[in-house]
Amino acid sequence: MPAFDLAPAQLRRYRSAVEQPSDFIAFWDKTLSQSRRAGSAPRIAPVDSRLTLVDTFDVTFSGFDGEPVRGWLHRPAGSAVAPVVVRYFGYNCGRGLSHVVSPLVLAGYAVLSMDNRGQGALAAFRGDTPDSGGLFRELGGHVSRGIWSPTSYYYRRLFTDAVLAVDAVRQLPGIDSARIAVQGASQGGGIALAVTALAEGLSGAMIDVPFLADLPRALDLASEPPYTETARLLASYPDKVAEALRTLAYFDGSVLAKHARVPALFSVGLMDPVCPPSTVYAAYNAYAGTKEMREYPYNEHEGGSFNHEAVQLEWLATVMPVHRPPG
Repeated sequence: MPAFDLAPAQLRRYRSAVEQPSDFIAFWDKTLSQSRRAGSAPRIAPVDSRLTLVDTFDVTFSGFDGEPVRGWLHRPAGSAVAPVVVRYFGYNCGRGLSHVVSPLVLAGYAVLSMDNRGQGALAAFRGDTPDSGGLFRELGGHVSRGIWSPTSYYYRRLFTDAVLAVDAVRQLPGIDSARIAVQGASQGGGIALAVTALAEGLSGAMIDVPFLADLPRALDLASEPPYTETARLLASYPDKVAEALRTLAYFDGSVLAKHARVPALFSVGLMDPVCPPSTVYAAYNAYAGTKEMREYPYNEHEGGSFNHEAVQLEWLATVMPVHRPPG
């Protein structure tokens, strides 16, 4: 994939033209408060994943409108109390199987991997949480579902789940509730970015090649799904483009980033056809908290891949170190 977006110097200055809706704060305050009132305490059950160095738990917590959301909690075996990373997955992915463990667990962190409601159609990342109305393990279509109104839009529900996952993890055993970070790539990066704006008390965020940022530009530039799903829909309904863009502004990472105060590490692939580099920079440049960006000039949507994973381990140890017992 050749470089197709702005030059690096322009990317570092680029700003989105998306404006914050006048009722943006009220919309999210109402959405979250209603769902918190409808929720109940999380449930947790041990699972024998055959991983002798990792303790595994099946977690169910209350998400949007009190609806149950699934997740896996992995902790270093026998750890008393550990800092935790809430992990969000990419498009079409669910929480996967119980033995699939983030390397962060091997570094001493607990990790809560949240299921994506209605997603999980990919074999390696199967899902266990239906969306409202019983939609389950759907392949695609999420980015356009309910797009004509912010109250019906799919990502209202998914972002709410993600914020309430942070609420839930604080109530789980063996968790240092004062030290919580969030992590995600692509759709997961967009979710993590939203959580930095909408949740409180986070220690850090790792936001890789985030989806759902500077959405009008993304729809113009992206040559691969998921943005192309919405472009195809709007090709059929040109009279509704303005209506869809009004909805998307409530979920746009370049708007949400202005409300974030959490230390954050971003990554971008400068040849990314899925989340074009300028859209990633639109979120990064608007981000109000302490931030760092890692550029990968010849990478596409995988960002820095395992090279960036090593960077994340170093960075996370500075903002949320694991306190190892002496000896």
